[in-house]
Amino acid sequence: MTVMCEDGLARPAWAATAGLMRDYYDTEWGMPVTDETGLFERISLEAFQSGLSWATILRKRPAFREAFDGFDPERVATYDDSDRERLMADAGIVRNRRKIDATITNARATLALREEGGLVDFVWSFRPDVTPEPETYADVPTQSPESLALSKALKKKGFAHVGPTTMYALMEAIGIVDTHLMGSHRRGTSGIWPR
Repeated sequence: MTVMCEDGLARPAWAATAGLMRDYYDTEWGMPVTDETGLFERISLEAFQSGLSWATILRKRPAFREAFDGFDPERVATYDDSDRERLMADAGIVRNRRKIDATITNARATLALREEGGLVDFVWSFRPDVTPEPETYADVPTQSPESLALSKALKKKGFAHVGPTTMYALMEAIGIVDTHLMGSHRRGTSGIWPR
């Protein structure tokens, strides 16, 4: 169920209090991301979020952007052992060697995908024909046949740390599916799905 906020707008409980999460919900979450750098950033941050709260990642996002050169895949693809050590020493980000290595690996895979039309077209090709219509959070899936297929396809292209649950979270975050609750003021605002 949604919560009626003091501004008269209905939001899910996680976005019902003023601050960073509400701003993210109101302006970014579920809106289409159709540029390579933006999508590479989202894939990277979703991987870092795995096992943590999104609020933690969102608070650290400015530091992540600085540490990873604005998530420019061409720059991240050149990272070497000295960059890995620099990132492991950076208290502003999540210091997880597997996730750092996955980000570098994924930057290289992103560049390789350019020969086949690019990351954006590849990821968006997994958009389903229908989107969930959740009334409550219990109705929101954590993965789908499309997120499973996307996960497998990305792994075949050399990507790492892109499991089906992480890829479903990505699909929600970038508007491939609309899992805004039916009572939310954001439902259908992406321009991709109707209310």
